Amino acid sequence: MNVADSQRVASALEHLGYHETRQAAEADVIVLNTCVVRQSAEDKAYGRLQSLKPLKESNPSLVINLMGCMVGTRTPDILKKRLPMVDVFSPPSDPGPLIAHLTQQESQKMELSETARRFAWMDGELELPEKARGRQVTAFIPVVYGCSHACAYCIIPYRRGREQSRPPEDVLAEARSLVAQGIKEITLLGQIVDRYGKDEPGYPRLPGLLEMLHEVDGIERIRFLTSHPNWLSDELIDCVQRLPKVMPHIEVPAQVGDDTILAAMRRGYTDAEYRSLVERIRRRIEGVSIATDIIVGFPGETEAQFENTFRQLQDLKLDVAHLARYSPRLGTLSERTMPDDVPEKEKWRRFRLLEDLQEGIAAEIHAKYLGQNVKVLFEDKVKQRWRGRTPTNKLVFVETEQNLLGKILPVKINWTGPWSMIGELA
Repeated sequence: MNVADSQRVASALEHLGYHETRQAAEADVIVLNTCVVRQSAEDKAYGRLQSLKPLKESNPSLVINLMGCMVGTRTPDILKKRLPMVDVFSPPSDPGPLIAHLTQQESQKMELSETARRFAWMDGELELPEKARGRQVTAFIPVVYGCSHACAYCIIPYRRGREQSRPPEDVLAEARSLVAQGIKEITLLGQIVDRYGKDEPGYPRLPGLLEMLHEVDGIERIRFLTSHPNWLSDELIDCVQRLPKVMPHIEVPAQVGDDTILAAMRRGYTDAEYRSLVERIRRRIEGVSIATDIIVGFPGETEAQFENTFRQLQDLKLDVAHLARYSPRLGTLSERTMPDDVPEKEKWRRFRLLEDLQEGIAAEIHAKYLGQNVKVLFEDKVKQRWRGRTPTNKLVFVETEQNLLGKILPVKINWTGPWSMIGELA
């Protein structure tokens, strides 16, 4: 989501006549787009702001913009007292305050304010930043902002606000504008992307939106994330199976495999229900890959409860497991009402046990690709190798002198590891 937001800010600034610089000391405007899912991310943002103070003191005309979840829904006056070096505070996905500040401050650019405003708010069309044009083949399109399903550990609903779906015509307009600039693959984003349209009776639900995007000429691949076990419907699963452009890859976090901890997290499903969902996905979508998120060390988690999570991952053998150690976020239900009673050393032990387990599972899954031909969309070149992804989101490297950017080509897999594969053009 922050990648998509940052690109929109960059595009809006370019339409005001600004150009990117890699050196903060050379900048007239610095935008710090923040994530606060974990405390460490917020601490890092505060540290970065403190490091910018000398630049502001030596150049008072420098505009520093703090954007994203660190601002959230809080009023700027509260933040201004704590962060006096910041000139503009922008809520998540809303560069409007920065554009308004710059156009009001620089009278010679007033005639561009309407153009900037068109690119600042999520109104459909999006021109990629200059450095991305002709070099980028995949793009993110936010379709649901905020979240109305407050898990006990999650700060997002408090910082990004209530769930809000974008109008389908805006999503389609953005997709068409991106395709016109060379984008081949789009990924629809939402904290719970499956809930798209639920807040707006006149909107289609996610399967309907996928149907509409599937008809857009030039789009080669469509993905979406992140799903929630409560909202990943059979209709959506069938839609993935039926539409050739929608890739057979599902990201649906379990978080844990123990019913007591799931209830404490307020996730709304059981271990058995999650396992049943995975079974339905695999039964209906041939060759599908599934990714999960897992949190270890949630308040009160016993060794036996952790073993339930270990057993779930061991049994299901999912393609990817994003692992995290629980850390309390100020203001969340778990932080207010549950002691963080699992020692950090124990969290690390459980984390590494799952990490080792998943490495073996991923290596086993990837080994099945050895000698096979798979279709790869090539996204960029890293050193001497082109990097791309299969429909199931597997990372593949190919060494060749040819320009493969944006091409979808068959690749014969010659080597596999737990995190990537290497092949040659078939």
